[in-house]
Amino acid sequence: MQGFLNLNKPNDWTSHDCVARVRRLLRLKRVGHAGTLDPAATGVLPIALGKATRLLQYLPSDKAYKATVRFGIRTNTDDLEGEVITSQPCPDLNLTAIETEIHQFIGKINQIPPSYSAIQVEGKRLYDLARQGEIVQAPVRTVEVFKIEILDWRDGDFPELDLAIACGAGTYIRAIARDLGAILNTGGTLSALTRTESSGFKLQDSLTLTDLETQLQTGIFQPIIPDAALQKLPSVNLPGTFAKKWCQGQQVPMNLDVLGIVRVYENETRFLGIGQIQDHILIPQMVFEPIS
Repeated sequence: MQGFLNLNKPNDWTSHDCVARVRRLLRLKRVGHAGTLDPAATGVLPIALGKATRLLQYLPSDKAYKATVRFGIRTNTDDLEGEVITSQPCPDLNLTAIETEIHQFIGKINQIPPSYSAIQVEGKRLYDLARQGEIVQAPVRTVEVFKIEILDWRDGDFPELDLAIACGAGTYIRAIARDLGAILNTGGTLSALTRTESSGFKLQDSLTLTDLETQLQTGIFQPIIPDAALQKLPSVNLPGTFAKKWCQGQQVPMNLDVLGIVRVYENETRFLGIGQIQDHILIPQMVFEPIS
């Protein structure tokens, strides 16, 4: 079995837990995922099956989320899973104040990842260091937020804001919640997070683990074909003779004004793998379907 599974990750499961469960359900050794989700987050977790695990590095990196920010609270993890550092009601905070400041988080922004995160500093993950009592601040990184839309606002002593956020790889939504609260002088933390899109997979098309079990029991489960997740990459077509040479690891000439990573097909239908075009030469990067 090879291809992709668009999994709707449940709450309180790690991404590793999901991979292990899928591996057992499908009785498949080669299973991997793209774009780790925190245990408290739900939503789209792309799962690669079989040889498709070799395609994970070529998936598009854009993501989208629905996030809820709670104001008046700061935690050591920047979400409600952590220890509360400060708790101060802010009933006077209003949506107008937020609308004035939130534009600062759109575009290319500098961001300090949460102290509890999977980022490595000197070979050690920050959450491992934090659990040992050693709090290390991750280096500032530049990330890109394409769009932020305000979905809902709820007044109260600890008011909440629902946002739709579209962003690039490496963006921490917890950090946006924390930094928005800091700018407003109220404190803020992430209280809920659902990933609505990742690597081209959408939440409305996803399967829960229960859905997967049901489809397997009824014999109707079919993985998403491998190249369906790669449609943002340009494609090239090879006739039979050149296709065989390319699959054997040989470089082939390409009279195309295309550069970079491409999908490679034989006779426009059979997906062969991933190549790279340099100086009108197609170089094999990953042969998915060799031709004997």
